[in-house]
Amino acid sequence: MKNRIFISMQDGLSAPKWLEHVEDYMIKAMDFLNYSNEEISLLFCTDDFIQELNKSYRDIDSPTDVLSFENDESYQEEGVNWHCMGDIAISLDTLPKNAAYFHQNENQELKRLLLHGLLHLNGMDHGEEHIEEGVKPTGEMLVLQEDILEKLKDETIIK
Repeated sequence: MKNRIFISMQDGLSAPKWLEHVEDYMIKAMDFLNYSNEEISLLFCTDDFIQELNKSYRDIDSPTDVLSFENDESYQEEGVNWHCMGDIAISLDTLPKNAAYFHQNENQELKRLLLHGLLHLNGMDHGEEHIEEGVKPTGEMLVLQEDILEKLKDETIIK
């Protein structure tokens, strides 16, 4: 069955040209994970906006790259049972900083952030482990994340 992705921009931000390619990537990632009848929303925002979310919901007063908010509600539409996984917020300000830090292009980093948020919506957590240059992850979530990224390495969002 199909999955749904709703994409929005923070008020006042212009949509980047590549925004139209995000849904295709997310559908492929969700298919790879065997998700069916799942619904997520994505918000692209600034560091200031994501910092407010981080402060309000995690009591951390600093910006971050990606936040996920599980929903876990369901509804029926035209005989189909849909599951609302939740919301993902990604800072467009942090995207190029992360790409430079990880020595990646922005396309690869965006794919990592999208997948990272998606795995969090599925209830996965990486605890204190984070992706570090030259260090292979050992925890289930980050190992799965890196495996999927490798399998979807030829997908392009930012051209």
